Amino acid sequence: MDWGLLADAVVLAHLAFVVFVVAGAFLAWHYPRALFAHVPALLWGLWIEMSGTICPLTPLENHLRTLAGEAGYSGGFIEHYVIPVLYPLGLTRHVQWVLAAVLIALNVVAYGGLLARARKSARARKLPRAGSRRI
Repeated sequence: MDWGLLADAVVLAHLAFVVFVVAGAFLAWHYPRALFAHVPALLWGLWIEMSGTICPLTPLENHLRTLAGEAGYSGGFIEHYVIPVLYPLGLTRHVQWVLAAVLIALNVVAYGGLLARARKSARARKLPRAGSRRI
């Protein structure tokens, strides 16, 4: 079995999950049922960031890399893959709290937009259609 390929698949799944946590509320603008998956994912992502805990996918990836004869890494997925791109000096607790605050703010905007769209749609359903007559 190609353990390195499996580790890469875990990385891709992990990245997709992170993107969903960050932007999933915007997906719900078009697919409202996405909320049922996004809200728990968002809460999980916030808990991981704010508690300083490592997501279970990180040790899984490291284990698969070890089985493949590759070196694993310490820290979490965000510290290893995202932070070097965004913050080359490394991740601190302060930066984690900032990331959590940005995540909350982004989702407040996204869910606010979703709520505004729902209200607008509800108002549009209540208004009589142009040219319709009531008898």
